[in-house]
Amino acid sequence: METKKWEAMLTAVEQGSFTRSARQLGLTQSGLTHMMNALEKETGFPLLIRDRSGVRLTAAGERLLPAVREMIQAAAHLEEQIAAQTGQRRESIRVAAYSSVCMHWLPTIVQQFRWAWPDVSVDIRMGSVQEIYRWLQEGTVDLSFASRQDKGRYDWVPLWDDPLLAILPPDYPAAGRDRFPVADFGGKEFLMPSLGFDLDILGVFAAQGVQPDILSNTAVEDAAILSMVEHGLGVSILSQLVLQGRRDNVRALPLDPPACRHMGVAIRSLEEAPPVIREFIAYSRRIVGALHGPADVKGGAAPAPPNLYSFTPPAACSAPDGPPPG
Repeated sequence: METKKWEAMLTAVEQGSFTRSARQLGLTQSGLTHMMNALEKETGFPLLIRDRSGVRLTAAGERLLPAVREMIQAAAHLEEQIAAQTGQRRESIRVAAYSSVCMHWLPTIVQQFRWAWPDVSVDIRMGSVQEIYRWLQEGTVDLSFASRQDKGRYDWVPLWDDPLLAILPPDYPAAGRDRFPVADFGGKEFLMPSLGFDLDILGVFAAQGVQPDILSNTAVEDAAILSMVEHGLGVSILSQLVLQGRRDNVRALPLDPPACRHMGVAIRSLEEAPPVIREFIAYSRRIVGALHGPADVKGGAAPAPPNLYSFTPPAACSAPDGPPPG
């Protein structure tokens, strides 16, 4: 059975929108709609509920979901085996990552890794946290750069604690404070960043028992969040890595108490990973260390990024333990 339609269905469900899903898949919205209609015709029953609240699975679709994931994973494994048998497979590393990681970490990591491993290709897929962990589970990527989540079975290699910051309008009355109490989000109009970031943010609110007024009509990309906050449409939370290199007219203050995204590499089994993948992870640890603190990196240490928002990152966020790559 051909899997592309099923993969598109999973993307539509995870994004909750045909518009966002079509953009990510490189399709028109009408093309994606036609694909889903054809899939439902093939199965003989509805798979998706499409209404004003978004896109979600029907009860029948929910029952099929585990088998769909297994089929996609098996298809990816079969393609690998066929390529290996025909001798057409070039050694490659399939990587999934957030857009901020693709922008600020992976260019340097891939560049320096290729100096030592010129015959190995690095294929990169950008996605939300849900997509990144799904691709890892299905076996369509070898490793994922993401924030640590409790669900799923995978090995974890910590890289860096990415401080979370309150994003405020430029004229917000902070009364000279250099920290923003998480409790102050209570009752405020809150702009939630794009799908996936909410998992890290909602954990911060839950830990402090805070309930902001989350605007239900927003789940947009980081640049749009910054523009909306700048125009006084609400407040938000983003991370230092997301803000790096930007010069938007907003105030960014560390949270009180401090909170972080625990960033690292997720992999199904570090012990069973091929040597080239373990070496890629080792490069990643050294280079991320160089980008955010002193470290020796082959090819020269990369300079620390400028602190554009003039704050001292909180030191209270400790990284979870993880096995070092060897």
